[in-house]
Amino acid sequence: MKDARDIILKPIISEESMSGLMMKKYTFKVAKNANKIEIAKAVEAVFPGTKVLKVNTMNVRGHERRQGIHSGYTPSWKKAIVTLTEDSKDIEFFNDMM
Repeated sequence: MKDARDIILKPIISEESMSGLMMKKYTFKVAKNANKIEIAKAVEAVFPGTKVLKVNTMNVRGHERRQGIHSGYTPSWKKAIVTLTEDSKDIEFFNDMM
């Protein structure tokens, strides 16, 4: 079994992800091979007192970057938007951002 901290890599702090906090939607960068069930269990393990309602995932393609005449791509990664239940405890890390 994978460790919960190997599944959830880091939170995503952006203007769009901060607008979802009122609806208890939190955005994370997750491992590319993690599925929705593993992500939900990892969030509940890392942040005690939370109950996950649903998980939406998406694969983000790498963008083309240029450095002079050389070009390449940034790495692709996976993003998860986790929705918590109404009676769930908030994730305190994101509350400090507001």
